[in-house]
Amino acid sequence: MTDFNLTQLGKLSNGFASPDEAVLERVPNPQKGTLYLARFTAPEFTSLCPVTGQPDFAHMVIDYAPDSWLIESKSLKLYLAAFRNHGAFHEDCTVAIGRKIAEVAQPLWMRIGGYWYPRGGIPIDVFYQTGPAPEGLWLPDQGVAPYRGRG
Repeated sequence: MTDFNLTQLGKLSNGFASPDEAVLERVPNPQKGTLYLARFTAPEFTSLCPVTGQPDFAHMVIDYAPDSWLIESKSLKLYLAAFRNHGAFHEDCTVAIGRKIAEVAQPLWMRIGGYWYPRGGIPIDVFYQTGPAPEGLWLPDQGVAPYRGRG
């Protein structure tokens, strides 16, 4: 359990100016060999429209089946916050987050659902996963209803 070096957990962290500067960290999985699902929910995710500079808001749900590593949650919080002043389309933000988590954690499987609030009257939901879920993995619904406006 010494093959990792945390730079943010238990330390003062000022955050990052962009996702490219942010450091996403991992810790050893003490339950390696057990098939289970871990979920992170970020209901107040924000980024900027790359064209208008206006804020975009999303409810992100990240599910993954850990193998040897877990995503360290404080570093994930700081990584996601680094998108706050980052200009990117909804699809780019969602897929970039999913790919980064898959790269760092090297999970058995992962998926991300980006449930974006309407821009121009149209909500955009973006989904990414690394492949088929392992057999026997319980996959709960992500729990975010389709956008219905006031109806």
